[in-house]
Amino acid sequence: MPDSTIRMAEPVKAPLVTTPLGLFGSLRAARSNLLDILPDLAVRQPIVSGRTGARWHMLMDPPAIRRVLLERVDDYPKSVVTKNLLRPAIGESLFIAEGAHWRWQRRAAAPAFSRRNIANLAPMMTRAAEATATRVTASGPRALDMYAEMVRATFEVISDVTLSGKAQFDREAMHRAIDSYIDVAGRVSLFDLLGLPGWVPRPGRVMSGDAVRRMKQAADEAIIARRSDGAGNPPDLLDLLIAGEDPDTQRRMRTPEIRDNLLTFIVAGHETTALTLAWALYLCAFDPDVQEAAGEEARRVLGARAATADDIAALPAIRAIVDETLRLYPPAGLISRTAQTADTLCGREIRAGDTVMLPIYALHRNRLLWDAPDSFDPARFSDGSPVDRYAYLPFGDGPRICIGAGFAVQEAVIILATLLARFRFRAVPGRQPKPVMIITLRPEGGVWLTAEPRK
Repeated sequence: MPDSTIRMAEPVKAPLVTTPLGLFGSLRAARSNLLDILPDLAVRQPIVSGRTGARWHMLMDPPAIRRVLLERVDDYPKSVVTKNLLRPAIGESLFIAEGAHWRWQRRAAAPAFSRRNIANLAPMMTRAAEATATRVTASGPRALDMYAEMVRATFEVISDVTLSGKAQFDREAMHRAIDSYIDVAGRVSLFDLLGLPGWVPRPGRVMSGDAVRRMKQAADEAIIARRSDGAGNPPDLLDLLIAGEDPDTQRRMRTPEIRDNLLTFIVAGHETTALTLAWALYLCAFDPDVQEAAGEEARRVLGARAATADDIAALPAIRAIVDETLRLYPPAGLISRTAQTADTLCGREIRAGDTVMLPIYALHRNRLLWDAPDSFDPARFSDGSPVDRYAYLPFGDGPRICIGAGFAVQEAVIILATLLARFRFRAVPGRQPKPVMIITLRPEGGVWLTAEPRK
């Protein structure tokens, strides 16, 4: 790891708050960029508490986080705010459901995300990587927004692996509906900060009804058509969800449950990987030495072909870049829970109803846990140094760890390796991205790079 006493150039980061914002200041900040509510103390202390209408606590202490995510997971369900934001779009899917309803769905869906099934989906990722490289080549020397390119690539993958690229699935319509929902409904409201119950209408979420209806209609039509046509060979994720069965109860998902989980996988399955890839390319352009070493590794392994799942073990430098990108710019930069019972965390009193936030962005940059935390240093994931399990949580942890984590990492390594084997990426002066989080941590303004073909 780099010596923390040495002043190093650092990639872009969010400016953390040094003075209290108050209720309306917090509302303004949260609606434009959730990172703007993070106090500077969150990267210097294990816990920060306060009150903004309702009581809240931010945890950056690995043992306390373990308690919340693993040891007492039923006492810390997803927060009311999270459910209010996402339930209109994805219902009581795996991401939202709690208790027994969550457990049977997780057991039914788990086989779809087995190591074998994820590997079987890799050829679609390889095709998308090849298609992306072809588009980058065709662009010539002009600057490209690689965030937009990565969104296109990963949406191609997720629509292929969920729906086998069937013609009845309008990719562009679905993507527009998702973006519309996130932009209009995915923002914290004053009612959320005041802790009002979910049945009180939030104007933005009422206005987003058309986008939600379009998303659900597209998914319902795809499910009905698949039930009529039968499963493909090999089966895609929709086939596996339709066939999935809880081994404990023999319960299967009905169409609404399949739809809600399908939408969850479509939204999360392309957005998180696209963001990881876009930020990774930004970081590679930021540090040409890291990029050059990774590019040489990819070129040595791949030659002129696109990467496959079989190549991943031979691409440790690429994987380390992905891991370090997920540390610096975790797609889910903040997750939250609502305490159901009284507890004590880091010596702090937790009351039933308190919001307990895990600011992953701040956790990954906490000075008590990381050396040179704001520096880009993939070696911290490849030099054998131990990383505390609960100090690094790009996919959460415990029983509710992201079911698609293996899928996302495989896709990111395949696409990133293919691109770095063929191009050197350079930053465009004056077009630096800004980290902005609404639901996910996006590069506002895009990631503008030029791509020089490797000889």
